[in-house]
Amino acid sequence: MSKKYFGTDGIRGRVGEYPITPEFMLKLGWAAGMAFRKMGACKVLVGKDTRISGYMFESALEAGLTSAGADVMLLGPMPTPAIAYLSRTFQAEAGIVISASHNPHDDNGIKFFSGKGTKLPDELELMIEELLDTPMTVVESSKIGKVSRINDASGRYIEFCKSSVPTGSNFAGLKIVIDCAHGATYKVAPSVFRELGAEVVVLSAQPNGLNINDNCGSTHMGPLQAAVLAEHADLGIAFDGDGDRVLMVDHTGAIVDGDDLLFIIARDLHERGKLQGGVVGTLMSNLGLELALADLSIPFVRANVGDRYVIAELQERNWLVGGENSGHVVCFNHTTTGDAIIAALQVLMALKSRNEGLAQTRQALRKCPQVLINVRFGGGESPLEHPAVKEASARVTQAMAGRGRVLLRKSGTEPLVRVMVEGEDENQVRGYAEELAKLVTEVSA
Repeated sequence: MSKKYFGTDGIRGRVGEYPITPEFMLKLGWAAGMAFRKMGACKVLVGKDTRISGYMFESALEAGLTSAGADVMLLGPMPTPAIAYLSRTFQAEAGIVISASHNPHDDNGIKFFSGKGTKLPDELELMIEELLDTPMTVVESSKIGKVSRINDASGRYIEFCKSSVPTGSNFAGLKIVIDCAHGATYKVAPSVFRELGAEVVVLSAQPNGLNINDNCGSTHMGPLQAAVLAEHADLGIAFDGDGDRVLMVDHTGAIVDGDDLLFIIARDLHERGKLQGGVVGTLMSNLGLELALADLSIPFVRANVGDRYVIAELQERNWLVGGENSGHVVCFNHTTTGDAIIAALQVLMALKSRNEGLAQTRQALRKCPQVLINVRFGGGESPLEHPAVKEASARVTQAMAGRGRVLLRKSGTEPLVRVMVEGEDENQVRGYAEELAKLVTEVSA
């Protein structure tokens, strides 16, 4: 089993090596429980998002964990970063989240956190993988784990989020529209912003198990854009299904993506002398972000796409801030993983510090035109290895003479090649992207 299915990416039923079934979740719970127990006394927190399959998988996971002798504390629907935080608070050996993040309701997956709120150590992941291939045995009855429910989990996490801004912070006079994607933030996010004084209009906070991420949240920004305009709001905030992604909308209805948010947070920390090092983006981060940070003498490095790679790079460099344009933003000065609510609060504090609106604040970052085309391909050798594709990519890169980028990469979850070209001239960029996408299609036929 590939390690990438453990940690922040989880195990996703449609694309994972192991389909997510109740039987698999039972075995996974047992394997995880056996591995955690080798660390001594074993207490595991389990949370989930709002998709209907969470009830079934939660029960199977609970049975597997307790059969291995692990005590289980159930949190119910909670944002993924809340489980990372609460795992530390309750001094658990691990936290587990049943969620497929921004995917449709008929997907599901699982994410693990260590007791420190970080990814599991490699040796523990390997131990779980090895145990999955061994027969399942149940501990003797006197050692079977117990199950309890944490009833005040939401309140604890709300207070934690509020603690990420200075005591006494008040967003009175700010009108915000929040889109909760019918997901895990539906209870906590409105309370956080209201308790900090903002006027809050709430969208998509009536989960029924089937509507998570359905034409709402950070993957479908249209409803939020319309609501911000209709409500004459100052801005809008969109979360994904499990609350680790955030995008925004300014008062004009324009989308403010993860690159914008990352720049706003980093610049604010830099101006207050609290940045510590530089900023980590990804291969998909807009060239404009790199240039804007360079103007402020802020170092910038690119990690592979995926928040796990951003986090690993931050840890390696002992930096504080990183993220993806999709809306994963990591603020290590406040928490151990990407947290959409905390990232949104840092943006609001930056706006308050500058006494500016979101539309004005984001102007310092001038995006370079970026064209992304997804090309589907069948099995067999990757089109990226074809000599004609390599030659064309090199030729386009040379033609842009250092004023643009070409990035061709395979999707980690679908049989797609993502063709991205970025530069200063939009027409030129689009032409190059279409040329490369056409070539990838031809060699994939």
